[in-house]
Amino acid sequence: MDRLGTTFAALSDPTRRAMIERLSRGPATVHGLTEPFALSQQMISKHIAYLVRARIVIKTKRGRESICRLRPEAIKTVSDWAISYRQFWEESFDKLDAVVKQMKKEEVRDDKKHGE
Repeated sequence: MDRLGTTFAALSDPTRRAMIERLSRGPATVHGLTEPFALSQQMISKHIAYLVRARIVIKTKRGRESICRLRPEAIKTVSDWAISYRQFWEESFDKLDAVVKQMKKEEVRDDKKHGE
């Protein structure tokens, strides 16, 4: 799977998105990431491993604890991709709007021609 696909797959899970949201406020221990969820430590570890494989999170050891940090560059890749499509759709909607306005002008002209 390509890098962007891997990132989207990682972001597809609500638990992982909640973890990312928490990490956006600063680093956290694995234990700290476990607390808000009604999931086992093993399940949380699997989610973290998924985020690490997707290169969204960096996990380092500090003594006995594992510290997780967000890699903002990974999220920026998604943001850049979305922005490019936003520009495409905005341009498409602008073109559609111009066509609709032109059609309305022609409709008004036709109505005047026919005395309506």
